[in-house]
Amino acid sequence: MSLKDKMKISVSNPKVWIVIGVSIAGVLILTAETRRRRLKGKRTVREDYGAFIERFELLPFPQPPPPTAKQPLSDLTFAMNDVFDVKEYVTGFGNPDWKRTHEEAGKTAVVVTALLKNGATCVGKTVMDELSFGITGENSHYGTPTNPAMPSYIPGGSSSGSAVAVAAELVDFAIGIDTIGGVRLPASFCGVLGFRPSHGVASTIGVLPNSQSLDTVGIFARDPSILHRVAHVLLQLNPVEPRRTRRIIVADDLFQLSKIPQQKTVHIVSKVTEKLAGYQAPKHTNIGEYILSNVPSLKYFREQTSNLQNGAYTLKALASAMILLQRYEFKTNHEEWINTVKPRLGSDVSDPIHAAITANHENIKAYYKVRTEMRAALRNLLKDDGILVVPTVADTSLKLNSKKTLLTEFHDRAFPLLSIATMSGCCQITVPFGKHEDSLIGVSFIANHGSDKFLLDTVLDMYQSLQGQVSSVTSLPPSLDLNGNMEASELLKEKGNAAYKGRQWNKAVAYYTEAIKLDESNATFYCNRAAAYLELGCFQQAEEDCTKAISLDKKNVKAYLRRGTARESVLYYKEALQDFKHALVLEPQNKAAKMAEKRLQKLLS
Repeated sequence: MSLKDKMKISVSNPKVWIVIGVSIAGVLILTAETRRRRLKGKRTVREDYGAFIERFELLPFPQPPPPTAKQPLSDLTFAMNDVFDVKEYVTGFGNPDWKRTHEEAGKTAVVVTALLKNGATCVGKTVMDELSFGITGENSHYGTPTNPAMPSYIPGGSSSGSAVAVAAELVDFAIGIDTIGGVRLPASFCGVLGFRPSHGVASTIGVLPNSQSLDTVGIFARDPSILHRVAHVLLQLNPVEPRRTRRIIVADDLFQLSKIPQQKTVHIVSKVTEKLAGYQAPKHTNIGEYILSNVPSLKYFREQTSNLQNGAYTLKALASAMILLQRYEFKTNHEEWINTVKPRLGSDVSDPIHAAITANHENIKAYYKVRTEMRAALRNLLKDDGILVVPTVADTSLKLNSKKTLLTEFHDRAFPLLSIATMSGCCQITVPFGKHEDSLIGVSFIANHGSDKFLLDTVLDMYQSLQGQVSSVTSLPPSLDLNGNMEASELLKEKGNAAYKGRQWNKAVAYYTEAIKLDESNATFYCNRAAAYLELGCFQQAEEDCTKAISLDKKNVKAYLRRGTARESVLYYKEALQDFKHALVLEPQNKAAKMAEKRLQKLLS
């Protein structure tokens, strides 16, 4: 029998068709299931922005019955990055090989237990840079969390997932580890509050170490009151502290390094502190020069680079000391595991981790000496009432998968600013300051080591006023965003003037109103709004604005002229005549006032 005949017999056999049908159905079902799983996976990423490595729920400890007050963190949810131990879970350190080669934790980390005892609910662990060794937030194994505000840009790291979870409103707050910027940098890039407490104040028991002399448990939050409550729990702060007058010190040299215009940073801080009670007028300093004069051990870390000014040179040396100290302690902690397991590492962290493990450290004592001298230097500068204001980072966020040369430049410019609090052990909070050219801005406030409550209270006190100023500046068009010395209220006035010239009276009134909200003592703002009201026929409002302007500036000729015009329009001729006469006393050759005076005198005669 030929092969052709055999095929005919087989095809005519019903059993064959059953087998073929089942096989095809199986293929179709398998294809559909695979597609469904892929779609489900994609939906999950979209839903949680890829922030989580593992989802689970840790319920809070039993709460006291009424009438006892609720626990301070009741009804709040939080996430933590993958360095915190949770009983019966393996702490993965952001790397699958670490997770594979380690056992479940026997106890839960002290800080996590404290949060649960105080009423918070944990909803899972978040993505992070592998072994806490990176500041981009990218992870090739678990995926890079999506920055909610800027999806095509890095979220920042190492605690990227925790920052994203807060920014995306998936949780009320989150915790992470800040070694060389792991909380401050992603908080800045994701547009949330990020708090690095004083070194050693929050417990690190049950937390995987990167560099124990630098590691600090940090907090992310959108709301400063939540940040305040969480910090009080983790740091066991006293609820009451004597109020002190605050000294604001602006690091001018660092803001000059930044690519952000100063009217979006320094001038916002200055404007707010002028209005709030209990703040001295901001003072300005060159922090690089100050550190140069007060941290002599940095001489061991200087490069022979003649084209850098002393201050910038010093901060670069400080960053070098920080990186060397981190690498030395990381090697001490993890060299044996890395050499034994030879873990698969992502391209963004493999080079620095290899450099840490293979480095030979000759002057280890100098690392720690710089740290000691930095703490003393900042203590002398800030004492118990000083707040140092710095840019959180010098640059805006990088795009995902940036070239290695861009990453190197980014690191070189980020580390000097991050090293100040890291090497001094001081506490630092980064606060969102809106956007510049579609990139988020972060400005940081640093207080002396141990002054955590003072810093938290200061940020809580300033936050609403800061955000008001930020909103005003952010709303300005690019054409008005050029003068680094111009205040937000002045910029709004200019926008009002532009609307007025364009005969957009209602818009002009709106801009002048916003300017007045920021500065109620400026007679020109009221006088300009009065001019717009006159064009709209709102004579009573125009009169009121001119009266206010005159109370602030008795020599404001335009205010007298415009009030006279408003009064004349509603037939108050005598009062209007007096206004025009006042204008002529101040400016005898004013033609408009002369014509109005003659006109009214004729009407009243």
